[in-house]
This record gives sequence, C-alpha cells and structure tokens, in this order.
Amino acid sequence: MADLFDHALQQRQGRDAPLAARLRPRNFDEFVGQEHLLGPDRVLRKAIESDQLPSMMLWGPPGSGKTTLAHIIAAQTKCYFESLSAVTAGVADLRRVMESSRERLALSGQHTILFVDEIHRFNKSQQDVILPYVEDGTITLIGATTENPSFEVIAPLLSRSRVYTLQQLTDEQVGTIVERALTDEDRGIGNLHVVLEPEAFEMLVGIANGDARTTLNSLELAAHATTPDAAGTRTVTLATVEDALQQRALMYDKGGDQHYDTISAFIKSVRGSDPDAAVYWLVRMLEAGEGPMFIARRIIILAAEDIGMAEPGALAIAVAAQQAVHFIGLPEGAIPLAEAVVYLATAPKSNSAYVALNKAREDVRQYGSVPVPKHLRNPVTGLMKKEGHGDGYKYSHDYPDHFAAMENLPERLKGHRYYTPSGQGYEQELADRIQRWWGDKKGGAKEPPYGQDKG
Repeated sequence: MADLFDHALQQRQGRDAPLAARLRPRNFDEFVGQEHLLGPDRVLRKAIESDQLPSMMLWGPPGSGKTTLAHIIAAQTKCYFESLSAVTAGVADLRRVMESSRERLALSGQHTILFVDEIHRFNKSQQDVILPYVEDGTITLIGATTENPSFEVIAPLLSRSRVYTLQQLTDEQVGTIVERALTDEDRGIGNLHVVLEPEAFEMLVGIANGDARTTLNSLELAAHATTPDAAGTRTVTLATVEDALQQRALMYDKGGDQHYDTISAFIKSVRGSDPDAAVYWLVRMLEAGEGPMFIARRIIILAAEDIGMAEPGALAIAVAAQQAVHFIGLPEGAIPLAEAVVYLATAPKSNSAYVALNKAREDVRQYGSVPVPKHLRNPVTGLMKKEGHGDGYKYSHDYPDHFAAMENLPERLKGHRYYTPSGQGYEQELADRIQRWWGDKKGGAKEPPYGQDKG
C-alpha cells in the first residue's frame, strides 16, 4: 500500500482532521449514494471486490465520492497504490511513478494502480507520459475529474479507459451523512452532543448542492461555534448555520459543465415563457461571476431566434440591454439585463425566421450558385439589356398596394418555401398580409412551424 494513503488514513482518523476527512467511508457499507455504480450487483463494485480493475475515469461533481472511492480501492486492492494530484504533480513525478511501477512489476510481479485526482488539470504532454504505461498494462489508471473527460482527457487515453459517471448526491443522501456525523462519537461529532434545529438541518442539507464535504465542514464549524447548555447539549440554530456559512458558494465553472448547463437552463426558461425561472438563472450566472457581456450576447440571440417576428421589438430591447450594461457596468447593469429577460420571457414566441434561415441555407448548400432569374438582373450595359436582363421585372411601387406578384426565386427553386409565419403576436398580421398578397401560392400558415430545439 502506498505511504501516502497510509498517512491519509491516519490523518483521517486523527481528531485534528476536518470532519469530512474523519468521516470518509472506509468500505461500501459506509458509502452513501452512487447505487447505480456500487450496488451489490453492479459491475464496478464486483471489479473492485475481485481486485480486477480496468483503467477508468471517475467523473462527477464535487463531494460526490470520487476520492472516497479511491480510498476504498486502496484499502481493498493487493496492487501497489500510488496517488497523485494533478494540481501539484508534474512530468518528473509521473516519470518517477512510471519507472518505479515498471521495476516493481519486473522484480515482484506486483501491479500498480495510479490514482490521479483532478486529472483534467494535466495538459496533453503530461497525459502523454501516462499513455504508454496504460497501453502495456504496467499501470491501471484511475482518474478523478469534475469536468467532462471527453473534452479534458486525450482521446488515446480515454479510449483505453472506462468512464463512470457519479451523480450529485440527493438531499436525502446528504441528510443521511449529516445524521451519521451527529451520532458517530468516534469519527463524527457525537461526543459534542449536537442537536440541529429542523430549520438549521434543512439549510445545511439545502446548501450542499450534493456536496457532502461542504455540508460536513459547515456542520463542524457551526457545532464548535455553539456554546453547550448546562446539560452539555449544543443546540445549533438556523442563525448559527447562516453565520457559519456566511455566503453560499455557487458551484459554477465558467469554462466547464456548470457554465454550459446553467446557460442552457437560462435559454430554455426564456424560450419556455417562464420569467421567474429566467430571472433566477440570470442571477445564478451573475452571482457566480459570469461575464455580463456573455449573457447579453445570449439575450440578443434569444430575441432573434426564439421571439423573432412574433415581437420584432424584442431585438431592439435586447440590443439596448447590451448597450446599457456595457455603459454602466455591474451591479446596476443587472437591472436592464433583468428587464430584457422578463420582456423576452413574456413575449410571444416564434422561430420562423430562424427556420427560414436554415431552410434557405440547406438549399444554397445543396444547389449551389444557381443562376439569378434574368428579370431580376440589373441591365447596366447595352449588352446586358440585349441579353434580356431586367425583362419582365415589375416595379412594386407602380402597382396597387405597392405589390406585384412575380417569381423571385431561381428556376431550380421555384415554389420552395422558407418563411412560414407562426400566427403568434405580430406574426399573425404578417400571415394575413402574405395571404392577401400571394393567396394560396404563399398563404400565411396559422400553425407554428416545427423548428429544431436549440441551446
């Protein structure tokens, strides 16, 4: 067993270690959550118990049990277990581990398992050092990451590993861990005789975002900050928990999955005409430090793509919000952003212009540069006029209602339809106008078109 893990185990058992470290599960019976991976009949658990592990990537949010699972593997395996943190380890450390693993295998036949915490922090060159040793079986690699391995782990290494996705712990599971900490006198805080008021318990569990480590460390701080009564009981109140937490740390990485998940939730809330959810996700992004210009750009795209011709003024509102936040900055700039978000969320929706764009793009890519009809060409020279350029063109302003029906698409695309008004908001007026002009040839549809779900 690696000295590092022996030391970690001693530290975990020591009373000076943080509660989350002391209470770290030592076996599957103590492990909470991830039943889809570690249930009694699951393949990963059987592989660990039989000491027949493949190289793998453990992908999941903070506090979901990735490092804990590595500790359990270290305790159960007969292999030599090495552990590195990608935050502090470099190429020299990797080469040292690789060479000692090769020597160990040659001299004693003992295989090595290498656990790399936060493997997404290794660059391509560092990951390349590991690859040959995974390929030839010198080491079994276990990487832990909070980021999508498809983007953060090089393809050759990823193809030789299995990806196991750990899920965010539920409030019920976090509550189970809290209750265990309150009653465990050996590794928990049972000896402090802590009683959590219901509101304090709910807040501790609620702020966890599935991160058991954050909850346990906050619980320990609140418990030690509470003065025991005459009977020795520490009654932790909601006020104490709020004071211990100070401010909830949002789980948000502007370059990672949380960034994309949150902006996706924001876009879909606006598109779904839910102003409450839209404003909530806006605030989540702003509070987490997301750039206001990034949000403003998304608002402008939403105005054009999802509100579109049902309320053309939405685009002007969105651009005005972008200009406003650029001019005044934060925090006041959040006000025009919120105004634009509420306006867009409550506006009628249509993606007809977006659908028209995509349909036309498909035809352009499929048929290429088909000739412009001669009657639409400008006869700027005598030769062009002799060739028939401009013949048959009808100048719209010379006709009643400033409209003259004629074919304006290339011959190859005659009759193709791109724009179909949805009948929502202002677009109902457009549908009626098109029907009046073109009749059955282009008649305005009353039903909304089916567009692709974007965002």
